[in-house]
Amino acid sequence: MPEGKEGIDTGGGAPPLLRMVNITKRFPGVLALQGVHLEVYPGEVVAVVGENGAGKTTLLEILNPHPAPTGFFTQDEGEIFFQGKPVRPRDPAESQRLGIAIIHQTPNLIPTMTVAENIFLGREPRTRTGLLDDPRMKREARALLKSLRSSLSPDAPVGELGSAQQQMVELAKALSLNAKLIVMDELTSALSHHEVEHIFEIIRSLKARGLGLVFVSHRLEEVFAIADRLVVLRDGKRVGEGRVGQINLDQVIQWMVGRPIEKMSHEARPRRDPALEVRNLSGAGIRGASFVLHQGEILAVTGLVGAGRTRLADLLFGVQKAEEGDIRVHGSAVTIRTPGDAIAAHMGYVPEDRHARGLVLSMNITENITLPQLPRFRKWTGLDRRGEDALAQTFMAKMKIATPDLDQKVMALSGGNQQKVLLSRWLSLKPKVLILDEPTKGVDVGTKAEIHRLLRGLADEGMGILMISSELPEVFQLSDRILVMAEGRIVADMPVQEATPEGVMTYATAGPGG
Repeated sequence: MPEGKEGIDTGGGAPPLLRMVNITKRFPGVLALQGVHLEVYPGEVVAVVGENGAGKTTLLEILNPHPAPTGFFTQDEGEIFFQGKPVRPRDPAESQRLGIAIIHQTPNLIPTMTVAENIFLGREPRTRTGLLDDPRMKREARALLKSLRSSLSPDAPVGELGSAQQQMVELAKALSLNAKLIVMDELTSALSHHEVEHIFEIIRSLKARGLGLVFVSHRLEEVFAIADRLVVLRDGKRVGEGRVGQINLDQVIQWMVGRPIEKMSHEARPRRDPALEVRNLSGAGIRGASFVLHQGEILAVTGLVGAGRTRLADLLFGVQKAEEGDIRVHGSAVTIRTPGDAIAAHMGYVPEDRHARGLVLSMNITENITLPQLPRFRKWTGLDRRGEDALAQTFMAKMKIATPDLDQKVMALSGGNQQKVLLSRWLSLKPKVLILDEPTKGVDVGTKAEIHRLLRGLADEGMGILMISSELPEVFQLSDRILVMAEGRIVADMPVQEATPEGVMTYATAGPGG
């Protein structure tokens, strides 16, 4: 069998560790889950996949319920059985007592505390006199980390750790709780390829110990690499299931979106006038960046984590200060010291972290879309709300944003719809140059295809698009040219027709002197 697939035979008579039967959950005006079934056996990795809004998060919340305005987040119908007994978790503490641990994309850790303190938070070992037994806590933390093949120090402050190391702390915490079932929600979304492989080694070792694991990811290639079985949700319903090795990627995608995904053709396009010219741009760790983005072109920027891709985008948009360099937009020299300068130069920027750097989650859809152009809607009596709504309505229809109305708070939207709102904001300004940093990160395969079609259409209309992406399949499918960065420098500039994934990675890993 391929590595990672040596799980138990679920048809061999072993009872399931977890059974969720006919789970239904309603919200006002929305049927979030409808009769969903999920089974997980000991020593098995089950992947749960689906588009944004398919019901994955709701299903996980029912296993690990948090307070909601109408009470705790539990199912309206259906039953849950854990280790053969009926259960109905009412809060995260009860889920933990049952042996269920959930690890989210953003680690739930306290940055100012050490690794050991985070692992045993609220359950610190005590001496006979009731004092904190610090040596024992560190000793047990070290043993847990060693079992995960991690050399992390129990004394290390969590705030100084990288994403992959923080996930190790979360896994150690789960093991300290004697978890029988670990749910991993987008655990690998912020990790490098090497870090993902290390996480997969840990998953295989946990599986070998007999734990049940639920793996939620938008990265279908990872799902096929690590899962034994795959369950697909769409519109709150379970629409497909199969064992990995007996189903293929196209079948899963069709289950997820309800239709085959259109394959985009890629042909070389005639070169047009420059949209963006950059000469010797330096600052924020970027050294002497020079390139030309043409009108109607999608120029991909790729490289390893820490290569400087986001810092380059920040310099171009005035988020970080440039020390030297020249920028021209459509042939005109521009001085960009602030994002306002960049907007005035007809540039837009969709950052990677849409929550921290893009959207105002407490605002509604209209307010988020019109935020950069409030002066346009300002009247002596106040804001022209009708005009704002009309603009937002146009983009809600154009971008197919799934929402009951424009007053919906952005925090309540799925990740894919949030990204569409952020794209709408910048497209409403009709930019000549659009910079996108990981534009399809954390969105489902259907929304990704929509965004790809949108970007290709914008390029066809003459917009210059600078797209930062860590996904080489996306880079090769969508871009016309590829820039490779390493250690703050652009180390390669090539037409996509002349590039190979191996060549791109050779440049990315060799560095500026390679």
